[in-house]
Amino acid sequence: MTNVMTASPLSVPDEDGVDVAALGEVLLGQWAEVRLMARELAGRPELHKVEGLSHTEHRKRVYDQLGILVENNAVHRAFPSRLGGSNDPGGNVAGFEELVIADPSLQIKGGVQWGLFGSAVMHLGNQEHQDKWLPGIMSVEIPGCFAMTEIGHGSDVASIATTATYDPKTQEFVINTPFRAAWKEYIGNAAVDGLAAVVFAQLITKSVNHGVHAFYVELRDPTTKKFLPGVQGLDDNIKGGLNGIDNGRLAFNSVRIPRTNLLNRYGDVAVDGTYSSPIASPGRRFFTMLGTLVQGRVSLNGAAVAASKVGLKIAIQYATERRQFNAASDTEEVVLLDYQRHQRRLLPLLATTYAAAFAHEELLVKFDDVFSGAHDTDEDRQDLETLAAALKSLTTWHALDTLQECREACGGAGFMVENRLTSLRADLDVYATFEGDNTVLLQLVAKRLLGDYSKEFRNLDFGVLARFFAGQAADLTINKTGLRQVAQFVADSGSAQKSAKALKDADTQNQMLADRVQTMVAEVAGALREAAKLPKEKGAEVFNAHQNELIEAARAHAELLQWEAFTAALERVKDPGTKRVLTRLRDLFGLTLIEKHLDWYLMNGRISMQRARTLSPYINRILAKLRPHAVDLVDAFGYGPEHLRATIATGIERERQDEARDYYRELRASSHAPIDEKTLIQKAKAASKK
Repeated sequence: MTNVMTASPLSVPDEDGVDVAALGEVLLGQWAEVRLMARELAGRPELHKVEGLSHTEHRKRVYDQLGILVENNAVHRAFPSRLGGSNDPGGNVAGFEELVIADPSLQIKGGVQWGLFGSAVMHLGNQEHQDKWLPGIMSVEIPGCFAMTEIGHGSDVASIATTATYDPKTQEFVINTPFRAAWKEYIGNAAVDGLAAVVFAQLITKSVNHGVHAFYVELRDPTTKKFLPGVQGLDDNIKGGLNGIDNGRLAFNSVRIPRTNLLNRYGDVAVDGTYSSPIASPGRRFFTMLGTLVQGRVSLNGAAVAASKVGLKIAIQYATERRQFNAASDTEEVVLLDYQRHQRRLLPLLATTYAAAFAHEELLVKFDDVFSGAHDTDEDRQDLETLAAALKSLTTWHALDTLQECREACGGAGFMVENRLTSLRADLDVYATFEGDNTVLLQLVAKRLLGDYSKEFRNLDFGVLARFFAGQAADLTINKTGLRQVAQFVADSGSAQKSAKALKDADTQNQMLADRVQTMVAEVAGALREAAKLPKEKGAEVFNAHQNELIEAARAHAELLQWEAFTAALERVKDPGTKRVLTRLRDLFGLTLIEKHLDWYLMNGRISMQRARTLSPYINRILAKLRPHAVDLVDAFGYGPEHLRATIATGIERERQDEARDYYRELRASSHAPIDEKTLIQKAKAASKK
């Protein structure tokens, strides 16, 4: 039950308790057994990151660690059972994302090998391709690359410039890099280890460009490890993080590969050069091919959640032991987490991490449904793509913010490499831009929201539309004239207590968060309604003028998804005390979102001044009630010392503080204690008054 901390002058007792073990089971989710196995493996010293290695030493260590993962059957869950896998896509991602706590470089190196290179062969190739290459990929006999990104186009994959031109005379594709901006860049395994790559290129046959397709291309001689003729490469060397991965650049000068090296599940070329595809639309074909590789975003989302948990466990543990300043007592210094500002720094991040964890579990279930075939329609895949893009963006940004705040909240100790926080943040920095730049991904989400919005009215008759727009006008009148604010003030009768009660109501929070999304999408949709009818250049200008609002609407949508996931998870919590504490944590998440966007709610007439003034004080009350349970809430994450590996999270700070307190207690009780100068001054002043 509740972890009882040493009393502090500013602490507030709370009668509720947290069943840490039961909450831990809820957090583990559907693939609990897989996660526990992965954590056991990630806790082994031979898989841990060793700080201070050169990048070449770190690369060698991580490459060798891939072999340890293979020996422990830790990476094959998603592959076909006929090849030694277990056809378990959800379990595979659940286990894989836990590797971030051992070393983010190991997680991403493994992700390149099996989650990108291997998955591309499995999902874009046919059974012959799988049987030919997957065994070597699974065993790391064939270390490989996922060569999609180009220095000139980044997230704009459809515009990549590498070409694969079919030569019917030799039944080969000729791979070419036409100019410097078309070099494949930031490619994991490219600098040293990669023997082959799945290369994405524009497929050209019979003088027709059929768009981006994937090709299996050998890069190096397996014996000499030298590049094959026509293949060029450069080493990216030291990066801002993830230096256990040998990122590099690749280019191709008339490199010939067999026709059968085209991964042809969604597009094929016959011997005579005739192109065929089961998907007629080039645009839909492109997005279908890229959609099969969505697991990268799913796993990054989960890894970011795990890293946030580790950072918060370290920082909150430290904050309940570290004492600083004696504002509340002449003899006792105050525990950091008893300060309201420190609670404000860390506990909202804890609430968001819980929300992100529950939302990730829903994403993982959706991913497993699609890739196991349980629910694999076009709509299911589109939903998965949108959900993954929305959550990956918010959660990776959140992880960076969390690790930075945890670092600062631990002061100078947080800056020491031995306490993990700076190293974790450096390694996760690139999560915000790979597998899709977060801002670009939110634009993808926003376009889906606009598409869904327009579908609602596509088949409606004029009368229905007229009533809708009349209702929208009435709603605008209510909001813009402040009538809704007046209604809230009347309902609250000017009472802060009634305002607080309204704010903590789950339906109120849901309505406010959902209304913001719906209003923002409707306003942008209205502004863009005529853009499609304009010439391309003018239409692009209109779209660009509203791009920021579009992306903010997508961010609001993702925040709503997290709130809804948190609320749904509360139903899985059976212990009453734990449920009350988690409900407060959910309220903290929801209300800090409203506080964050308070300007929008006020400007759009969604909240009265009375409720707005009540918001921050009520959040502070929630923080005080959550304070006694902070350690229990991070203990429920289930990470032990072998996962944290941070000196300040071992109890050493408590020992130091207890030693100091005992020293001063004994000194005060002795006859040797020096007299404080302030005491002498006070005595002198008192004597002079007499």
